[in-house]
Amino acid sequence: MQATQKIADEFTKSTGIPVKIVATDENQFSSLITSAAAAGTLPDVVGALPLAAVAQMASNQLLDTDATKAVVDQLGTGTFSAPALQLTSQDGVQWSVPSDGWAQLLFYRKDLFQKAGLAVPDTYAAIRAAAEKLNSPQVAGAVLATVGNDAFTQQTFENLALGNNCQMVDDAKSVLLDSPQCVETFQLYSDLVKNWSVPGAQDVDTTRATYFAGKASMVVWSSFLLDELAGLRNDALPTCAECKGDPAWLAKNTGVVTAVAGPQGKPAQFGEITSWTITADGANTDNAKRFVAYMMNEGYTDWLGIAPEGKIPVRKGTADDATKFTTAWNTLPAGVDTKKPLAELYPEDVLTALQKSPDTFQRWGFPQNQGALVGASLGELPVPKAINSLTTGELDAQEAAQRAAEDVKTIQKSLE
Repeated sequence: MQATQKIADEFTKSTGIPVKIVATDENQFSSLITSAAAAGTLPDVVGALPLAAVAQMASNQLLDTDATKAVVDQLGTGTFSAPALQLTSQDGVQWSVPSDGWAQLLFYRKDLFQKAGLAVPDTYAAIRAAAEKLNSPQVAGAVLATVGNDAFTQQTFENLALGNNCQMVDDAKSVLLDSPQCVETFQLYSDLVKNWSVPGAQDVDTTRATYFAGKASMVVWSSFLLDELAGLRNDALPTCAECKGDPAWLAKNTGVVTAVAGPQGKPAQFGEITSWTITADGANTDNAKRFVAYMMNEGYTDWLGIAPEGKIPVRKGTADDATKFTTAWNTLPAGVDTKKPLAELYPEDVLTALQKSPDTFQRWGFPQNQGALVGASLGELPVPKAINSLTTGELDAQEAAQRAAEDVKTIQKSLE
């Protein structure tokens, strides 16, 4: 909040336009934006919005898409990652200005894999083989999210599903979560959690804590893990035995997989694009356009610098300097209590893969113009609920896939 307000203050200094920033809890956003629209108190601009929330605002006709398009055109469409623009638009209408992205990644213990002679875990077969071979009472084969009321569980599953061509819907809007490809992904998830993981429900905090304690060979987490993994944040420090002497030990011994492939698909990766939106309120449209353009240009490097490990630029540069922002991102200090550039902590191939990841991000529903369905499903979370029932033994893979598909069909009907 303080860092964002500081950038906004610089905008005010140069334009005379005052900016008041208000924080909202992501889990409360849907109800807050709906009540604000009903009361006629919509903010002029909403920032750091995930794709599902953008789609929800679009379906409720709360966006000024003409203003958004004007900002993108002013900045130059060619300066943005093409997939980022595609994911934030539908039927030729630019819903939002894509700002930055974070990648879902598979982190694995390079030292354990090398010692066991295991391949990089970038396929279903390699993941399963590694989890089985490395699993022991001391170190689990893998830890994955299983909590039923958490979007993180869906993000983890979708990251694995995309690479097996498991889709939520097809172009004809038919729900595909009970397809053979999806059943195969549910089966992999079940095998990993029930056979080669740790007991109990797992969420965003417990999966990180287990990996940080050196008690898991693999974990699926977002790129936000990178600074914590290197010991740069005191409230989330690695606690493994070796980490006591070297807080960066785990980072040095961790490999990163950006895209996973299943037997029925090609390598793919879940990624989130966050955006700036200009609301349909209309009272301060011109000022709103100026502010968003500033945050994507003069203030962009500082905006990325708030958390570079989770804010990978989707605007690569300017018309005059095509790599201005990706070059600056490399040198931005990451961390909270200790700050170091990611380039000092991770090898060049990891950073290059991260930089390129927004160009290959895939998502359920958006390529099929079903962003509204994705947004609505994140309110109900049918896939995480099915995974929870799967991993507690209530359902098998086929039944979990069928239940998730039925629940999504119900949500689909409610939108008609």
